[in-house]
Amino acid sequence: MAAIGEWVEGARPRTLPAAVSPVLVGSGAASFAGGFRLVQAGLALLVAVALQVGVNYANDYSDGIRGTDADRVGPLRLVGSGVASPAAVRRAAFLGLGVGAVAGLTLAAISSWWLAPVGVAAVAAAWFYTGGSRPYGYHGLGELMVFVFFGLVAVLGTTYTQLGRLTVASIAGAVGVGVLACAILVANNLRDISTDAHSGKRTLAVVLGDHRTRVLYLTLVAVAVVCLGWLGVLAPKALLGAAFALPVGRASRSVVRGGAGGELVAVLRYTGLAQLVYATGIAIGLALS
Repeated sequence: MAAIGEWVEGARPRTLPAAVSPVLVGSGAASFAGGFRLVQAGLALLVAVALQVGVNYANDYSDGIRGTDADRVGPLRLVGSGVASPAAVRRAAFLGLGVGAVAGLTLAAISSWWLAPVGVAAVAAAWFYTGGSRPYGYHGLGELMVFVFFGLVAVLGTTYTQLGRLTVASIAGAVGVGVLACAILVANNLRDISTDAHSGKRTLAVVLGDHRTRVLYLTLVAVAVVCLGWLGVLAPKALLGAAFALPVGRASRSVVRGGAGGELVAVLRYTGLAQLVYATGIAIGLALS
């Protein structure tokens, strides 16, 4: 049986900024428009974190039983390494997704029931990323779905449940947070190009190849900068998010210099940190405005 520390590592806590960041920005946008609601923000955060943990365990399970994780660099894979049974990891995935679903239904009940189908789609997207007979993560669609659900849906949904409408600031923030969430996945898949290609997992990085994947990473960072500038026009204090340049600069240098293997593990870590700093700065700036 896996130890508690191994279960924590298997949940991939370094990916949690991708769950926390959109809730911060969405709440900041609601506050900027005068409609911040603590209960709704807390429920949105629970939904996002539970779904992130759930999808991480689901990926561990699905990739593990397919043999994709047999030879990996990076965080511990519970099934692939043999420290936990596939059934136990699948139960952990269902628990995470279940908690997210219950929190999402509660949030829909106190805000708007039409959000319930969006929540169902988010849970389905979490499972079928690597699960099912035709997982979309194996066909180059992972980044698109991450942008949609951990960018647009998460930020705009957070704002809507508090404010009852969307704003220009929430849209700009959703795009910025979404492209950085994509950058996290791109860094992860860049590291795994050779093993994914060998196992038949055609991620976008496998399709594009090493060089173009690095260009994609830098392009996503550039789009995040543009969105930050857009927010700065709306609320100059939102430019506090520019502090993300420090961690993302370190990550980008490694990408430009051709870093591989363990060095790309650091790129993943710095990109996650960059997204969290970006979102925190924007949220504080919008709230203060």
